[in-house]
Amino acid sequence: MAKKSSSKGGKDKGKGGASGTIALNKRARHEYHLEERFEAGLALQGWELKSIRAGRANIGESYAVIRSGEMFLFGSQITPLISASTHVVAEERRTRKLLLHRREIDTLIGRVERDGYTLIPTALYWKGNKVKAELALAKGKQQHDKRAASKERDWAIEKQRVMRQHNRDA
Repeated sequence: MAKKSSSKGGKDKGKGGASGTIALNKRARHEYHLEERFEAGLALQGWELKSIRAGRANIGESYAVIRSGEMFLFGSQITPLISASTHVVAEERRTRKLLLHRREIDTLIGRVERDGYTLIPTALYWKGNKVKAELALAKGKQQHDKRAASKERDWAIEKQRVMRQHNRDA
């Protein structure tokens, strides 16, 4: 039984298994105030799935845009595998369609156009055998907000260090 659980643990590490995280946008938390999150499917080609399974996806500079009632992901990079894309002209930064329910798209259109939000992908992950993108409604942070967040993070780390030292002494 131990062997069975250890093999499952390997899949969750995001190394191309059937579940787990594919790519994270770590910069998003630093650059934006993230509010509401949505899950969207991605319309992908076959070579893109093979590249994602090989761990060649990057969403660090990507964003979502609404055009004529549909949502698209711009700036995401899926580097093609040489062996998987011999018969197809692979474009690594092509625009990919995001799949959401109509009411979710209508809600997002209102929030983006009226309230000035931006749609930022924060993660790509497997859900079953499908690739999903987590989108967040975001507002850009000012420089002073970024500095304040950094100070709070540093203070929390320092506080933990002091508490650990205090507990050892006691």
